[in-house]
Amino acid sequence: MSAVDDIGPERGGDDIVAAEYVLGVLPADERRQAALRIDAEQAFARLVDRWQVYFAPLAAAYAEVEAPAGVKIAVDRRLFSGGSAAGQPATSAVPGLLSSLGFWRGLAVAALAALALYIALPFINPPPVEAPQERLVASLTADGSDVRYLAVYDERTNDIGLSRVAGEPAQGSDFELWVIEGQQAPVSLGVIPAGDSARLPVSDALRAKMVSGALFAISVEPDGGSTTGAPTGPVVAAGDLKAI
Repeated sequence: MSAVDDIGPERGGDDIVAAEYVLGVLPADERRQAALRIDAEQAFARLVDRWQVYFAPLAAAYAEVEAPAGVKIAVDRRLFSGGSAAGQPATSAVPGLLSSLGFWRGLAVAALAALALYIALPFINPPPVEAPQERLVASLTADGSDVRYLAVYDERTNDIGLSRVAGEPAQGSDFELWVIEGQQAPVSLGVIPAGDSARLPVSDALRAKMVSGALFAISVEPDGGSTTGAPTGPVVAAGDLKAI
Protein backbone atom coordinates (compact mmCIF):
# COMPACT_ATOMS: atom_id res chain seq x y z
CA MET A 1 0.00 0.00 0.00
CA SER A 2 1.38 3.41 -0.96
CA ALA A 3 1.88 6.28 1.44
CA VAL A 4 -0.85 8.23 -0.38
CA ASP A 5 -3.37 5.39 -0.03
CA ASP A 6 -2.34 4.65 3.55
CA ILE A 7 -2.60 8.11 5.03
CA GLY A 8 -4.62 10.10 2.51
CA PRO A 9 -8.11 9.64 4.03
CA GLU A 10 -7.01 10.35 7.59
CA ARG A 11 -6.83 13.76 9.18
CA GLY A 12 -3.48 15.32 8.32
CA GLY A 13 -2.78 12.80 5.54
CA ASP A 14 -2.69 15.33 2.69
CA ASP A 15 -0.53 17.62 4.82
CA ILE A 16 2.21 15.04 5.28
CA VAL A 17 2.04 13.94 1.63
CA ALA A 18 2.51 17.58 0.60
CA ALA A 19 5.48 17.91 2.98
CA GLU A 20 7.10 14.72 1.67
CA TYR A 21 6.53 15.94 -1.92
CA VAL A 22 8.34 19.22 -1.18
CA LEU A 23 11.21 17.38 0.53
CA GLY A 24 11.51 14.90 -2.36
CA VAL A 25 11.18 11.76 -0.23
CA LEU A 26 8.15 10.27 -2.00
CA PRO A 27 8.73 7.26 -4.28
CA ALA A 28 8.60 8.07 -7.99
CA ASP A 29 5.03 6.79 -8.60
CA GLU A 30 3.63 8.61 -5.56
CA ARG A 31 5.48 11.79 -6.55
CA ARG A 32 3.82 11.69 -9.98
CA GLN A 33 0.42 11.22 -8.32
CA ALA A 34 1.09 14.18 -6.04
CA ALA A 35 2.17 16.33 -9.00
CA LEU A 36 -1.13 15.55 -10.77
CA ARG A 37 -3.04 16.48 -7.61
CA ILE A 38 -1.30 19.88 -7.50
CA ASP A 39 -2.79 20.70 -10.91
CA ALA A 40 -6.21 19.27 -10.13
CA GLU A 41 -6.81 20.09 -6.45
CA GLN A 42 -6.51 23.67 -5.25
CA ALA A 43 -6.53 22.73 -1.55
CA PHE A 44 -3.66 20.26 -2.02
CA ALA A 45 -1.72 22.84 -4.08
CA ARG A 46 -2.04 25.30 -1.19
CA LEU A 47 -0.60 22.70 1.20
CA VAL A 48 2.39 22.23 -1.13
CA ASP A 49 2.91 25.99 -1.30
CA ARG A 50 2.81 26.23 2.51
CA TRP A 51 5.44 23.52 2.93
CA GLN A 52 7.64 25.10 0.24
CA VAL A 53 7.65 28.32 2.23
CA TYR A 54 8.31 26.42 5.48
CA PHE A 55 11.30 24.54 4.06
CA ALA A 56 12.67 27.43 1.98
CA PRO A 57 15.54 28.13 4.46
CA LEU A 58 16.86 24.61 3.85
CA ALA A 59 17.80 25.59 0.30
CA ALA A 60 20.39 28.13 1.46
CA ALA A 61 23.22 25.61 1.67
CA TYR A 62 25.95 27.60 -0.07
CA ALA A 63 26.91 31.27 -0.02
CA GLU A 64 27.78 33.15 -3.21
CA VAL A 65 31.51 33.69 -3.77
CA GLU A 66 32.77 36.71 -5.72
CA ALA A 67 36.06 36.93 -7.62
CA PRO A 68 38.94 38.42 -5.56
CA ALA A 69 38.85 42.22 -5.54
CA GLY A 70 42.48 42.43 -6.71
CA VAL A 71 41.80 40.77 -10.06
CA LYS A 72 40.54 43.92 -11.82
CA ILE A 73 43.42 45.98 -10.40
CA ALA A 74 45.92 43.43 -11.71
CA VAL A 75 44.28 43.40 -15.16
CA ASP A 76 44.27 47.20 -15.33
CA ARG A 77 47.92 47.32 -14.30
CA ARG A 78 48.86 44.84 -17.03
CA LEU A 79 46.85 46.53 -19.78
CA PHE A 80 47.24 50.19 -18.94
CA SER A 81 50.65 50.48 -17.31
CA GLY A 82 51.42 53.40 -19.60
CA GLY A 83 49.15 55.70 -17.58
CA SER A 84 50.32 58.38 -15.17
CA ALA A 85 50.96 57.72 -11.49
CA ALA A 86 47.54 59.17 -10.67
CA GLY A 87 45.87 56.52 -12.82
CA GLN A 88 45.05 58.92 -15.71
CA PRO A 89 45.89 57.83 -19.26
CA ALA A 90 48.95 59.43 -20.87
CA THR A 91 48.18 62.42 -23.09
CA SER A 92 51.23 62.24 -25.39
CA ALA A 93 50.21 59.22 -27.46
CA VAL A 94 52.09 58.82 -30.77
CA PRO A 95 49.69 58.30 -33.74
CA GLY A 96 52.01 55.75 -35.33
CA LEU A 97 51.92 53.59 -32.20
CA LEU A 98 48.49 52.17 -33.04
CA SER A 99 49.75 50.91 -36.39
CA SER A 100 52.80 49.25 -34.83
CA LEU A 101 52.84 45.44 -35.02
CA GLY A 102 55.05 45.34 -31.92
CA PHE A 103 52.48 47.35 -29.95
CA TRP A 104 49.68 44.92 -30.71
CA ARG A 105 51.90 41.91 -30.00
CA GLY A 106 52.83 43.42 -26.65
CA LEU A 107 49.20 44.13 -25.87
CA ALA A 108 48.28 40.53 -26.70
CA VAL A 109 51.03 39.22 -24.40
CA ALA A 110 49.83 41.50 -21.60
CA ALA A 111 46.22 40.37 -22.10
CA LEU A 112 47.25 36.70 -21.99
CA ALA A 113 49.28 37.34 -18.84
CA ALA A 114 46.29 39.05 -17.21
CA LEU A 115 44.02 36.14 -18.19
CA ALA A 116 46.50 33.65 -16.74
CA LEU A 117 46.65 35.69 -13.53
CA TYR A 118 42.85 35.78 -13.32
CA ILE A 119 42.64 32.00 -13.73
CA ALA A 120 45.50 31.25 -11.32
CA LEU A 121 44.49 33.54 -8.45
CA PRO A 122 41.70 31.32 -7.09
CA PHE A 123 44.10 28.38 -6.97
CA ILE A 124 46.97 30.35 -5.45
CA ASN A 125 44.79 31.95 -2.78
CA PRO A 126 41.40 30.19 -2.83
CA PRO A 127 38.58 31.74 -0.78
CA PRO A 128 37.52 29.76 2.29
CA VAL A 129 34.76 27.31 1.46
CA GLU A 130 32.43 26.10 4.16
CA ALA A 131 31.73 22.38 4.27
CA PRO A 132 28.14 21.63 3.25
CA GLN A 133 25.90 21.15 6.26
CA GLU A 134 23.88 17.96 6.30
CA ARG A 135 20.13 17.91 6.73
CA LEU A 136 18.19 14.71 7.30
CA VAL A 137 14.45 14.20 7.26
CA ALA A 138 12.19 11.40 8.51
CA SER A 139 8.45 10.86 8.16
CA LEU A 140 7.32 9.09 11.34
CA THR A 141 4.25 6.86 11.03
CA ALA A 142 3.12 3.35 12.01
CA ASP A 143 0.40 0.92 10.92
CA GLY A 144 -2.67 1.15 13.15
CA SER A 145 -1.52 4.41 14.76
CA ASP A 146 -2.88 7.91 14.25
CA VAL A 147 0.41 9.50 15.40
CA ARG A 148 2.30 11.20 12.57
CA TYR A 149 5.32 13.49 12.84
CA LEU A 150 7.78 15.05 10.42
CA ALA A 151 11.33 15.33 11.80
CA VAL A 152 14.25 17.33 10.33
CA TYR A 153 17.78 17.13 11.72
CA ASP A 154 19.92 20.18 10.88
CA GLU A 155 23.67 19.69 11.36
CA ARG A 156 24.21 23.46 11.25
CA THR A 157 22.11 24.11 14.35
CA ASN A 158 22.61 20.59 15.72
CA ASP A 159 18.98 20.14 16.65
CA ILE A 160 15.87 18.29 15.52
CA GLY A 161 12.78 20.14 14.34
CA LEU A 162 9.52 18.22 14.88
CA SER A 163 6.17 19.01 13.25
CA ARG A 164 3.15 17.12 14.62
CA VAL A 165 0.76 16.24 11.82
CA ALA A 166 -1.67 14.09 13.83
CA GLY A 167 -2.08 12.36 17.19
CA GLU A 168 -1.18 13.33 20.74
CA PRO A 169 -0.35 11.46 23.96
CA ALA A 170 -3.08 10.53 26.40
CA GLN A 171 -3.35 12.42 29.67
CA GLY A 172 -0.60 11.42 32.09
CA SER A 173 1.78 10.23 29.37
CA ASP A 174 4.38 11.73 27.02
CA PHE A 175 5.83 10.96 23.62
CA GLU A 176 9.58 10.26 23.68
CA LEU A 177 11.86 10.35 20.63
CA TRP A 178 14.53 7.66 20.13
CA VAL A 179 17.30 7.17 17.59
CA ILE A 180 18.39 3.68 16.53
CA GLU A 181 21.61 3.30 14.55
CA GLY A 182 21.95 -0.08 12.87
CA GLN A 183 21.57 -2.94 15.36
CA GLN A 184 22.38 -0.79 18.38
CA ALA A 185 19.96 -0.25 21.26
CA PRO A 186 17.61 2.77 21.09
CA VAL A 187 18.99 5.99 22.59
CA SER A 188 16.65 8.68 23.88
CA LEU A 189 16.71 12.11 22.26
CA GLY A 190 14.27 13.44 24.85
CA VAL A 191 10.60 13.88 25.61
CA ILE A 192 8.76 15.65 22.79
CA PRO A 193 7.30 18.94 24.08
CA ALA A 194 3.58 19.46 23.64
CA GLY A 195 2.44 21.49 20.63
CA ASP A 196 2.33 21.32 16.86
CA SER A 197 6.05 22.07 16.54
CA ALA A 198 9.06 21.60 18.77
CA ARG A 199 12.87 21.48 18.70
CA LEU A 200 15.12 19.02 20.49
CA PRO A 201 18.86 19.75 20.88
CA VAL A 202 21.28 16.98 20.00
CA SER A 203 24.21 16.42 22.36
CA ASP A 204 27.74 15.98 21.01
CA ALA A 205 27.65 12.36 22.17
CA LEU A 206 24.58 11.64 20.02
CA ARG A 207 25.62 13.69 17.00
CA ALA A 208 27.46 10.75 15.44
CA LYS A 209 24.22 8.74 15.43
CA MET A 210 22.50 11.29 13.18
CA VAL A 211 23.31 9.54 9.90
CA SER A 212 21.30 8.68 6.81
CA GLY A 213 19.64 5.32 7.37
CA ALA A 214 19.34 5.67 11.14
CA LEU A 215 15.84 5.19 12.55
CA PHE A 216 13.74 7.64 14.55
CA ALA A 217 11.01 6.13 16.73
CA ILE A 218 8.38 7.61 19.06
CA SER A 219 7.18 5.65 22.09
CA VAL A 220 4.48 6.33 24.65
CA GLU A 221 6.05 6.83 28.07
CA PRO A 222 4.90 7.87 31.56
CA ASP A 223 4.72 11.59 32.25
CA GLY A 224 8.30 12.89 32.11
CA GLY A 225 9.65 10.07 29.94
CA SER A 226 11.16 6.63 30.42
CA THR A 227 13.03 6.04 33.66
CA THR A 228 14.86 2.92 32.43
CA GLY A 229 16.87 4.38 29.54
CA ALA A 230 14.89 2.26 27.09
CA PRO A 231 11.39 2.44 25.59
CA THR A 232 8.80 1.06 28.02
CA GLY A 233 5.60 1.76 26.10
CA PRO A 234 4.39 0.98 22.60
CA VAL A 235 6.12 2.52 19.58
CA VAL A 236 3.46 4.61 17.84
CA ALA A 237 5.52 6.08 14.97
CA ALA A 238 8.87 5.42 13.27
CA GLY A 239 10.78 6.31 10.13
CA ASP A 240 14.31 6.23 8.72
CA LEU A 241 16.42 9.35 8.19
CA LYS A 242 17.07 10.42 4.60
CA ALA A 243 19.47 13.09 3.35
CA ILE A 244 18.04 16.15 1.57
